[in-house]
Amino acid sequence: MELPVEEGVLRPLLGPNDENLRYLQRHMASKITARREKVLIRGTQNDNLEAVEVLMELVGVTRRQGNLTKGDIDTVLRIAGSSQEVHADTEAPFATIFRTGDRAFNPRTDGQNRYWESIQKTDITFVVGPAGTGKTFIAVAVAVQMFQSGKFDRIVLVRPVVEAGESLGFLPGDVREKVDPYFRPLYDALMKMIPGDRLRKLLDRSIIEIAPLAYMRGRTLDNAFLILDEAQNTTAGQMKMFLTRLGESSKAVITGDLTQIDLPRRSESGLLGIEEILQGIDGVEFVKLQASDVVRHPLVAKIVGAYDRHTKAQQESSGSAKTNGEGSGVTSGTSTNNG
Repeated sequence: MELPVEEGVLRPLLGPNDENLRYLQRHMASKITARREKVLIRGTQNDNLEAVEVLMELVGVTRRQGNLTKGDIDTVLRIAGSSQEVHADTEAPFATIFRTGDRAFNPRTDGQNRYWESIQKTDITFVVGPAGTGKTFIAVAVAVQMFQSGKFDRIVLVRPVVEAGESLGFLPGDVREKVDPYFRPLYDALMKMIPGDRLRKLLDRSIIEIAPLAYMRGRTLDNAFLILDEAQNTTAGQMKMFLTRLGESSKAVITGDLTQIDLPRRSESGLLGIEEILQGIDGVEFVKLQASDVVRHPLVAKIVGAYDRHTKAQQESSGSAKTNGEGSGVTSGTSTNNG
């Protein structure tokens, strides 16, 4: 496949000593070369079509600016091949978070809309709520939208790897194969928004990174969108470690469900009490989602509500039994003393 490019544009497009061409080649599956006033593309049909799309954008940038930088190439690579746009949807009660093809993803409840708005305006958003309220999905959707619009250079998604009734040691495979099932919800959300081939390339180049929380220690992440999922399973030390990874021009979303703590001792959770610790700090906001914000099968909201009622009844029963027990002890002691 050939793409004609006039000499006055081809030179700055390729860069000094073809530096731009070599840089671009590292990010494209097709082989790209230049000869006279043509760019030659060799590869599979799909890879060639993607390369042509990227090159046409780069040619346009070069014509407008008169030169081309590696930063320009990164920007074009980031948004190439995606039809996602963010704009108001007059048929939906809330603004569109994300659009891909003929599908639009919108907040579907007031709670989800508050969550979306919080991510837009604050640097760190904590969201706590039951399963099915869209905590992870909305965070990933906003991250991809902001990444594709050029607001961030990368997306980093992390989870604590905590065993919930099963031992990792008995799972087959190496370390990555053992922990991959923990990140399946993150992969599933990403695959709804980014075509599979492009997602694989972004993952291979670590532009989108999915990793266990332990891998974050010692790092500083600039110009990145960070998501800490299942934060109820972090310890207090891990939570502090994650929050202090935030670098310049970065944003973080921390999601969790306090009813699903899998730590050996529930009191160790770094999500418990974090609102009190960070109270009054500008740029940090807390959002609480309820059973009414569940958007899965209608039964899910009923199941969540049933568990909440059962837990509350158990707590009240335990508190009542404790009070009665203490009262009996005092009476018995008094009787003994009187005797």
